[in-house]
Amino acid sequence: MMADMPKPMSVDVISDVMCPWCFIGKRRLERAAEMAEGEFDLTVHWRPYQLDATIPPGGMDRKTYLENKFGGPERAQEIYSRIEAAGAGEGIDFNFDAIAISPNTLDAHRVVRWAGDASPTMQAAVVEQLFARFFLHGENVGDHGVLVEAAGEAGMDGTEVRQWLESDRDAAETQAEAARAAQIGVTGVPCFIFGRRVAVTGAHDPETLFMAMRQTAQEAQPN
Repeated sequence: MMADMPKPMSVDVISDVMCPWCFIGKRRLERAAEMAEGEFDLTVHWRPYQLDATIPPGGMDRKTYLENKFGGPERAQEIYSRIEAAGAGEGIDFNFDAIAISPNTLDAHRVVRWAGDASPTMQAAVVEQLFARFFLHGENVGDHGVLVEAAGEAGMDGTEVRQWLESDRDAAETQAEAARAAQIGVTGVPCFIFGRRVAVTGAHDPETLFMAMRQTAQEAQPN
C-alpha cells in the first residue's frame, strides 16, 4: 500500500524586510516546514507590509528614526536586547549597531514581488538576502544598488531589476497589496496565513505554526 502523498499547503507570509521579528519568523517557519515534511507540501508566498510608509524614499537617519519611534536609544536598546536573544536562538546574529539608515521598504517589496513572479524559491532567496543585508550587515535595503546586488545573488537578472527599479513598475500595485493587509485586519507582522483559512500573527514557535497547518487541513476537509 502506497503512503499518502503530502497535502499541498499554501502559506502567505505578510512581512516587512525591516522587521526583525519577521526574520525570526522566517527561521521558525523553516523549522516548521521541516516538521511538516511528508505530511504537507508547502508553497510559501511573501506579501508586502510597510511598518512605516512615511519614511522618505532615501531613508531616514537611524538615530532620528529610533528617537521618533521609541523616544530614544535607551528604550530601543531595551526592546532590541529581547530581539537579539530571540534571534540568537534561531542562529541569527543581529547587528543593530551597523544599521545607519532606516529604509523605506517599498522598492524592496517590489523586488520581492518580481522574484515571486519567477518562483517561490527565488522569492525566498531574495527575502533571505534582504534580511541578511539589513540586519547582519547594516546595508540600506532601500538603495537601488543594494537591491540589485541582492537580486543578482538570489539568481535574478540584475540589469533587468535595475531597469525596473528606475521605473514605477508595480509600485502602485505593491502599495495597494500592503494596504490590503491592513484592510483585512493585519495589525502586526509577521502574519502567516495557511491555506487562506488560518492566520497566525507573530513569530510563534515552529510547533504552533505546524499545528496551524494541521488545523487548516482539518478545516478544509468536507463535512
